[in-house]
Amino acid sequence: MALYVLAADLGGTNLRMAVVASDGQILHRERCPTPRNGDAGNIVSAIVELVNRCRQAVGPETFIAGLAAPLIMNLSVGKVGISPNLPMLDGFPLQREVEQAIGVTTILENDATAAAIGESWLGASRGVQNSICVTLGTGVGGGLILNGTPYRGSDGTAGEIGHMVVEPEGHSCGCGSRGCLEQYASATAIVRMANELALGGKSVLSGQTDFSASQVYDAAIGGDTVAINVYKIMGYYLGMALSSLVNVLDPDVIVLAGGLAGGWDAFIHSTREQIEKRAFRVPADRVKLVRAELGDDAGLLGVARVAFSSIVQGQLGV
Repeated sequence: MALYVLAADLGGTNLRMAVVASDGQILHRERCPTPRNGDAGNIVSAIVELVNRCRQAVGPETFIAGLAAPLIMNLSVGKVGISPNLPMLDGFPLQREVEQAIGVTTILENDATAAAIGESWLGASRGVQNSICVTLGTGVGGGLILNGTPYRGSDGTAGEIGHMVVEPEGHSCGCGSRGCLEQYASATAIVRMANELALGGKSVLSGQTDFSASQVYDAAIGGDTVAINVYKIMGYYLGMALSSLVNVLDPDVIVLAGGLAGGWDAFIHSTREQIEKRAFRVPADRVKLVRAELGDDAGLLGVARVAFSSIVQGQLGV
């Protein structure tokens, strides 16, 4: 009987799940909106529902589970410290609760680290020893691959690129700090900044009360000056953060992933400009900025890779 991973990627907007084979083949997919009302139990219930659908679709195989989630935590105990974009998870023993609810061994991984692992395994940074993956979505996440190995730090909190401070007295952040990159380079930030700048009435966005980051992008491509400026601001702050990472970590490749990376052509010039201005010349000239290749599958494949590796290393009793 085959062994598969039930790989789940819990995002601020959507919960995705797939059945993944050891070679990275995805056999079945499911998804639903991420529950954002109520307590953490609603998220566990949604995961259980998708697990049941996957099991019904694939049949009576042997499963383990991997869950990638947007959290700052001590991975060794499987308990969430804080989750700025899903605050109902703060302090919640997510790994234990999911494992008990679905009845199979479960591993937990930061979602951006999982995306970095996925892109390193089968995507844009495969074959590269030192890479950084920055996920641009509802929030901003980061994953580090150093000397070919995921780097999580002493407590499992390494790679929180979205919480690098780029504006010391800037907007307050869900993590408790102020001026984090997440407040200037996420989809949420794009909408906020567009609302702020469109108040003057000289934008196609003026007067609208409910629009998305993709609509701001469409406006920018259409020549709207307010929308263009929003993406320039985003690119500026993203480039500022990445230039520091280039100086500190000297990566070969920086992979930009997540839904907001689809607006690449609206912000990448400003991002590269800041790296050229601020980073050391040799690593700045050498580092490659590339778009992720795996799309929504990066986190799913990454957490599946972690689960399979844990079996090989004898860390999971399955």
